[in-house]
Amino acid sequence: MAKEELLEFDGTVTEILPNGNFRVRLDNDHEVLAYTAGKMRRFRIRTTVGDRVVVEMSPYDLERGRINFRHRGAGPAPATGGNKGGGNRPRRH
Repeated sequence: MAKEELLEFDGTVTEILPNGNFRVRLDNDHEVLAYTAGKMRRFRIRTTVGDRVVVEMSPYDLERGRINFRHRGAGPAPATGGNKGGGNRPRRH
């Protein structure tokens, strides 16, 4: 078996834990502990309870995994920050 062979499962985030860890219930009703992948941390992709995610897991440890994708449109809508233009400066035309 090659090192790169990972299992991918779809699931739903059920609980947010400290240090970027999440409890995820997979579609086959199996609960795993998952952490956020590096690219998601780098680009500050937020994951909340109820989000649909894709979890990569090693065939050697089926209790832990890595969240590497969050489906768009899943879960609650993000809060709008109001003026995204950069403060109170008047716009130049």
